[in-house]
Amino acid sequence: MTSDWANREFPNTICLFDVDGTLTPARGVITDEMRKTLEDLRKKCVVGFVGGSDFVKQKEQLGDNALDMFDFCFSENGLTAFRKGAKLPENSFLQYLGEERYSKLVNFCLRYIADLELPQKRGTFVEFRQGMVNISPIGRNCSREERNNYEVFDLKHKIREKFVEDLEKQFPDYNLKYSIGGQISFDVFPIGWDKTYCLRHLEGEGFTTIHFFGDKAFKGGNDWEIYNHEAVTGHAIKNPEETQAALKEIFHI
Repeated sequence: MTSDWANREFPNTICLFDVDGTLTPARGVITDEMRKTLEDLRKKCVVGFVGGSDFVKQKEQLGDNALDMFDFCFSENGLTAFRKGAKLPENSFLQYLGEERYSKLVNFCLRYIADLELPQKRGTFVEFRQGMVNISPIGRNCSREERNNYEVFDLKHKIREKFVEDLEKQFPDYNLKYSIGGQISFDVFPIGWDKTYCLRHLEGEGFTTIHFFGDKAFKGGNDWEIYNHEAVTGHAIKNPEETQAALKEIFHI
C-alpha cells in the first residue's frame, strides 16, 4: 500500500465509477448531491472514474475541478490518465492500428452509415479519439430529444448491434473490440483496451479491493469487461440514484 492513501479509512480499497449514467444522468451534469456523496466516500477509500470519452467531455459532465474531485481520472478507458492530478503516460489507437488500416475502417463506417435508413441523421458520425474511434449512426451532434428517440429506435431495430456484427466480419484480422455504450454510439478499440485497460495504472498501488459501478454491465455493454474482471467487485446499477444507494449500503455514508 502506498502512503498516499493512509488518511483513508480503507486505504486498500478503491471505488471506480463509469461516468455517463452512473455518476451523471445520460449526457447530463453531476448533481450537488452526488458531489457530496463522492466527497464523503473519499474519506473512506480511494476514488476514481473511468469512461470512454475524452477528458474535455468528462469535465463537461463532472465539472472543471474533476481532477480535484477524484484520486484517479481515466479518460478513454485509461489511455489518458491522471493520478492525484498528475498526468500518466499515454497510448494511441492510431499508433496501434496504422494510418492505412484506420482509413479503411473509417471509410467502411461512413459508407455503411450512408446506406442506413434512419428517422434522422445529424453530424459527427465518426469521432476520432486518443484511444479509440466512436461511431454514431445518427451522429453525435443530435439534440437530447433526438438522442432519446434514437435510443428507442435502436433498441427496436438493433441498428448498432447489426453494425458491430458487420464490422467484425469485415475486419476479422484487426484485433478490435466493439463496445455499445450510451444511447447513440459504440466504441471501437484494440482488444484489451476496454475499461480494464485502466487497471494497469493501479498496479503497485496495493489495492486489495477494487469496486466498479456501471450502468452498462451487460454483455456487449462498455462496462461488461471490467465488471467481470477477476480482480474487480462489480456493481451493476441503472442510474446515479442507484449508485448513491449502493455506496450508502456498502460504506454507510
